Amino acid sequence: MATRDREILEQPHDGRARSHVDLIAEEFRAGFEAVDAVHAPAITVFGSARIGEGHRSYAQARVVGRLLADAGFAVVTGGGGGVMEAANRGCHEAGGQSVGFNIELPHEQEPNPYVSLVHTFRHFYARKVMLVKASEGFVLFPGGFGTLDEMFEALTLIQTDKVLDFPVVLFDAAYWSGLLEWLHDRPLAEGMISAEDERLLFLTDDPGEAVDTIAAWYEQRRSSGATSSG
Repeated sequence: MATRDREILEQPHDGRARSHVDLIAEEFRAGFEAVDAVHAPAITVFGSARIGEGHRSYAQARVVGRLLADAGFAVVTGGGGGVMEAANRGCHEAGGQSVGFNIELPHEQEPNPYVSLVHTFRHFYARKVMLVKASEGFVLFPGGFGTLDEMFEALTLIQTDKVLDFPVVLFDAAYWSGLLEWLHDRPLAEGMISAEDERLLFLTDDPGEAVDTIAAWYEQRRSSGATSSG
């Protein structure tokens, strides 16, 4: 089953391109409306969809989701299973606004049952914009290419001043420490990033510390009058 993105990339350049542009523009419009329906400051949680309820990351993401809701934040995820489901579940159980920005995939990813607001996108790039637009911070649990993609995109947007600074919290030191060591030993040592760039990442194994870091950063931004990442 070909995805819509693949159809666009592989089709001949002809008059059909205009209709695709119109569809994408409409998807962005609907996405911004979905972001507007998030009524609390939101934190976006990323992580693998390939884990089950018995995995430690599931349990930890569920706690983080609950603590974020207790602190007055909405929780936004990609709307799927695994870490996304766990974070939405914790938020939902605590009475917070639990948001899923889902994506159409060839295997028909279904939204998890713990979202109170769900919007399904056809295109990854529209969805990725909304996951950042809605957010006052990121928490990244262990994950694969998609999680890494979101992390580095967020860092690039912050580094280039395309969004205001917000916390990027990496949860699970054992999982992320090798990557952080490589960033320090290679890109930083060779002058390809700066020490300030390296300090954009916060590493923790403690759900409470993750949420406290985000809450402190948000309060600092709010006191300065800068609380929108969009």
